[in-house]
Order: sequence, then C-alpha cells, then structure tokens
Amino acid sequence: MTDEDLIALALSLPEAAENSHFGTRDFRVRGKIFMTLPDPHFCVLKLMPDQQQMALTTMPEHVAPVPGGWGLKGSTRLFHHRADIDAIRVLLRRAWRNAAPKSMTLPED
Repeated sequence: MTDEDLIALALSLPEAAENSHFGTRDFRVRGKIFMTLPDPHFCVLKLMPDQQQMALTTMPEHVAPVPGGWGLKGSTRLFHHRADIDAIRVLLRRAWRNAAPKSMTLPED
C-alpha cells in the first residue's frame, strides 16, 4: 500500500484529520493521534499492548514495536508498503478506536 492509499484510508475514518507533531505527519480523531508517518518505510499505529502482541504473532514480517517505552505501551511500526490491505485496514481501525472517545463507534472487524 502506498503512503497516499494509507492516508486516504486513515482520513476515511470518522472525524479523522491530518496534522503535524514535531514535524511528523500525524492523523487524529478529536485531537488524539492514532497514526503517524515518521519514516518513508513505515507508519506508527497507536495499539494497545495486547493488540500489538496479536499483530506480532499474526504478521511478524510487517510489524515491530517502536523501540523503547512507547513500544512497550503498544506503539507499533507497520511496514505498510508490503503488508496485506485487509490487515492494514484492521490495524488502522483498531488504532482509531484506541484514540477515539468511547462515545464514538466504529463497527468491529
């Protein structure tokens, strides 16, 4: 998936908006970041630690924890250029749900 396709997918989620954080493109829902594009090779998703572990188990060649404390909290690198579009969609929606207020809903995958 190209960066442009990933961005379009992120912005298709309810109330998603593009912004910037310390010079890095990010994507937010109601002001909370759910994805960043810090590198040309990967994006970073805001997953929960158990979601990260599931992703590491099911698609280890396409994901990696962010080094350090953020990775321990679930921040996950997704190498989206070579990952399956359906898997990307699932992880992106999970990241959106993790950042969105509980009052907002998005159907489960």
